[in-house]
Amino acid sequence: MKPLTGLGLRKAIKRADAERLLLLMLLSFAASVVLTRVYLQLTGYPQIGSGELHIAHMLWGGLLLFIGAMLVLTLANRRVLPVGAILTGVGVGLFIDEVGKFITKSNDYFYPLAAPIIYGFFLLTVWLYLQVRRGAARDIRSELSQALEYLSEVVDDDMDVRERAEIDERLQRIVNRATSPDHIQLATILLQFIRRDELRLVQRPASRRERFLQQSQHFEVKYVSRRTARAVIVIGLVAFGALAIQDLLPVIRAIFSPDFANELGRAIANAGLVRSVTGLLWYLARQVLEGLVGLMLIGGAGLLLTNRERIGLQAGYIGLVLHLLTVNLLVLYFDQFTTILLTVLQFGLLLAMLRYRQRYLTPSLVRHQ
Repeated sequence: MKPLTGLGLRKAIKRADAERLLLLMLLSFAASVVLTRVYLQLTGYPQIGSGELHIAHMLWGGLLLFIGAMLVLTLANRRVLPVGAILTGVGVGLFIDEVGKFITKSNDYFYPLAAPIIYGFFLLTVWLYLQVRRGAARDIRSELSQALEYLSEVVDDDMDVRERAEIDERLQRIVNRATSPDHIQLATILLQFIRRDELRLVQRPASRRERFLQQSQHFEVKYVSRRTARAVIVIGLVAFGALAIQDLLPVIRAIFSPDFANELGRAIANAGLVRSVTGLLWYLARQVLEGLVGLMLIGGAGLLLTNRERIGLQAGYIGLVLHLLTVNLLVLYFDQFTTILLTVLQFGLLLAMLRYRQRYLTPSLVRHQ
């Protein structure tokens, strides 16, 4: 039997700007869920329709998903891709926000498991984004495919100096590394074309994103010293650690009380969150895990205060990741979406810690400061 050839049975090629497009989808997804819940809470959960009709926002999500898919399937312009990513993110958010109605016989929008499912799906999307961002090793097929994708800007008369430099770099790598004569010849021809003096280039001002990054870096260098950044991180770790331990205190008091059963029952009743034996077990698991994570966060803050920055940041980082990946899932089961703001602040603190480590504890960057 002859081997299969020419059937496209090769590994997938990552699209150019895939990271940026996935990030747009991720942010749109998160924003749509949060804003939908806030809007419904503020307006008393209105319903669109009359009589027996009720147009759920899941249907609007499906419509946006359809529009986003149609745009990227029918239009070749690269400028359409960010629009499709945003519509897809908003559509997914509106769709999955109503998951509680479709996993219960009673169509319970507020079913306790709904919030953890939505949050877990968001974490899965973050993981996929990180995998795509990490990417695979550069190979000739990917380089050439992405260079051809960028060349569509020439068709739209929309190529700028930065885009030409990026294409030039990719094509030069192909010429230097490729083993296929066809790849080398195609890259050489495209390289000659892209280097033509007659090639029309647009003068594109800095985008809002680029201006924001420049202003942020200027602000950071001018106003945020190492001591200030460390103080903010320490305060954040202590605050989140104290909140986590505070929730565990009623259970600890109950454990050391002579009347353990009544004290534990009173603590749980005051929380008003447990409705079944299974819920009781999950509640106790949440309290214990939250307390342990809280101790880890406070320990990380203490290490930072004693100038043991690397191990302190590592402890704080692990504690925050555990909080985001495990504790918040359990908290959302009981408290639904009341912890959204705290979750956003935790993500912000995690990013601040990563930036601190990059800026002050990475040798190659420290030498240039």
